[in-house]
Amino acid sequence: MSESTIEQIGSRSSKWGEGPIFWQDHLYYVDIEGHALIRLNPQNGEEKIWDMGERIGTVVPCQSGDFLCAGDSGIYRFNPLDGLKTNMADPEAEKRPDNRFNDGKCDPAGRFWAGTISTVKKTGDASLYRLDQSGSLKRMIPGVTNSNGICWDQEKKLMYYIDTPTQKVTVYDYDLASGKIENPRSAVDFTKFGVEGSPDGMTMDAEGMLWVAMCHGGAVLQVNPNTGGLLRKVGLPCVETTACAFGGDRLDRLFVTTGIHKTLEEEGAGHVFVVDGLDVQGILAQAYLG
Repeated sequence: MSESTIEQIGSRSSKWGEGPIFWQDHLYYVDIEGHALIRLNPQNGEEKIWDMGERIGTVVPCQSGDFLCAGDSGIYRFNPLDGLKTNMADPEAEKRPDNRFNDGKCDPAGRFWAGTISTVKKTGDASLYRLDQSGSLKRMIPGVTNSNGICWDQEKKLMYYIDTPTQKVTVYDYDLASGKIENPRSAVDFTKFGVEGSPDGMTMDAEGMLWVAMCHGGAVLQVNPNTGGLLRKVGLPCVETTACAFGGDRLDRLFVTTGIHKTLEEEGAGHVFVVDGLDVQGILAQAYLG
């Protein structure tokens, strides 16, 4: 195993960077508290920034060339050429501003899964939703507090999910055809590792191992969801490590978003970092097919 290196890329310092996804040679991510969607070219550091006018929790590409975003006003389609927003669903409008959409990704069938967060930390007041290709929305997991990382295995039979306060990755049996999930059980319990922070954003490598950003912990952990074991810890230069995604020509570069701590002054906080030399590859991102 070669020695990994960590490099800061891009010039933007986000208030709270999140939701990275590698698509068409660029890294897209959001600045939740900075109300921005960012496109970053990892080759030259060039950035394109869209002001979204609200907190935005996550972004995924659409097959049409638009993007699907989720944030304060629910789920909406965003046209990057003219800035037009088209509302798709807003299931928790009555809970604003205490609740908003947070993390989300598309499943292997092209459905969009996104969950909400209770920003006032009201236990069980948030949910995970699924937006089908038809545009219909279904609540899939109620009783959530802080919906975060989500991904699917390459066999398309399992879904991994993080509700941050549980300090666990929960795995569900997943049906590709219907999008149904069932039989939840614990895959990874982070309280057993003796590491700082809480599980936040998550991605999977081509060998089926999970990479989990530890918010308030300054690290990304590689864990084995089959055994529940910790494989390695990649330390980052700032405490608020929020999410991660593989990218690059060979999907072998791990991009990590960060945020700015409320009281600590840290050089590089809020920037994107890229970790090279991990000797693993990621999985190609899935677009929304609606």
